[in-house]
Amino acid sequence: MSWVIRQGRLSLRLSRRRLLLGLGLGIGVALLALAMLPLGSHQTGPADLMALLRGTASDTASDTARMILLDLRLPRILLALLSGAMLGLAGAAMQALTRNGLADPGLLGVKDGAAVAVVALILLAPQAPIAWRPAVGMAGGLAAALLVVALARTLSQLRFVLIGIGLSWFLSAGLAVLLMTSDIRDVQTAMIWMAGSLNAADWQAVHIAAIAALAGAMLLFATARDADAAALGDAVAAGLGVRLRRLAWLRFTAPVLLTAACVSVAGGLGFVGLIAPHLARLTLGGGQAAHLAASGMIGAALVLGADSIGRLAFAPLQLPAGIILALVGAPILVVLLWARRNQL
Repeated sequence: MSWVIRQGRLSLRLSRRRLLLGLGLGIGVALLALAMLPLGSHQTGPADLMALLRGTASDTASDTARMILLDLRLPRILLALLSGAMLGLAGAAMQALTRNGLADPGLLGVKDGAAVAVVALILLAPQAPIAWRPAVGMAGGLAAALLVVALARTLSQLRFVLIGIGLSWFLSAGLAVLLMTSDIRDVQTAMIWMAGSLNAADWQAVHIAAIAALAGAMLLFATARDADAAALGDAVAAGLGVRLRRLAWLRFTAPVLLTAACVSVAGGLGFVGLIAPHLARLTLGGGQAAHLAASGMIGAALVLGADSIGRLAFAPLQLPAGIILALVGAPILVVLLWARRNQL
């Protein structure tokens, strides 16, 4: 069953099943975020949440709860959701662009390029404002991506992925050299950031992530219909009026922006861009628009869940979300590969 929405000469067909599943997925992510808000080393209850919503906090205890909820937990939860959504969107777009189910922005040098740039800033200019990290990280990620394109001279063949993997290894070696030759105190800061920790989340990072997520998502959803046509083959897409070269560059730029921005504000969060699109296919399916939406929501849930586990399960010790994602993501990846072993 499906609904058809018509407005003048335009029409939109919506699958009732996918729409309901998508709404359920979105509500589930929102409920997960709401459930994680009062949990932590300093317990806050429903009364504190209600006082916060009504703006009636007055005594010292309520002011403390307000500070914990508004200044510490809410930015961290929002940054986790935005980071996961950006990686999920980037992974879905990269896999569609390269027509490779194992493609991931982390395999194409983008994540390592952004990481090298930000770590170099931390180690070589430790007094530099944190606000510089996103700009530096996005510049490093974009430079790495452009180098891969220049060497591969294509955006969709296996050569593109292999060159990206080789560049990632090279950048990882350069990152190791930076860490080995720097002051140990600065290295500790860089290592915590590289592990994908959201401990330092603040409203400035949330604003930067929100702007990057909005810009990248708009590019991807605006080109979703053309991407569906391109999936039918270059000849069919060209016959339908799709400008394939322009589409490829737009669908390449958006994941680079999303990945570099995520790395800049949240550090190294692995596996999300690879796993979220596969889980989206298993749960929702559909065309590019539905696939992007599901990948973004699943990615958001994965990062928020990993950060919550690292924050709560080992309290008072807090494990970075990137470590939890690696521990959980590797077995999930193996299961997915085994389940689709005859299709690879």
